[in-house]
Amino acid sequence: QVQLVESGGGSVQAGGSLRLSCAASVYTSGRYCVAWFRQAPGKEPEGVAQIGRDGTTSYTDSVKGRFTISQDGAKKILYLQMNNLEPEDAAMYYCAARPGPCVEDVRATRTIYFGYWGPGTQVTVSS
Repeated sequence: QVQLVESGGGSVQAGGSLRLSCAASVYTSGRYCVAWFRQAPGKEPEGVAQIGRDGTTSYTDSVKGRFTISQDGAKKILYLQMNNLEPEDAAMYYCAARPGPCVEDVRATRTIYFGYWGPGTQVTVSS
């Protein structure tokens, strides 16, 4: 059983930055596909960023150049550095993991591909 716990959310003004962290109970680097999803009120969950077992990353188009996904394998922590935040980035952010390879690029991925989820951390961006 994999446990994930996010932290680092908060409230910032547009243009600000946040770094989200996701602490895992197992070593995911090289073994799991891990991703960040977000869900705004009234909207479907959206894959934001993803790292494959081989370290390959992918991002949804709206965050390219602003968000960076990374992981510290030794510490079992997944990060999402978010810069130049926009009001449209406001959402609940979740980290997710699935053993083995990623099924799709994050732009096409679906929540059902991931069996392990954290409880989420809220990001609020004011204009």
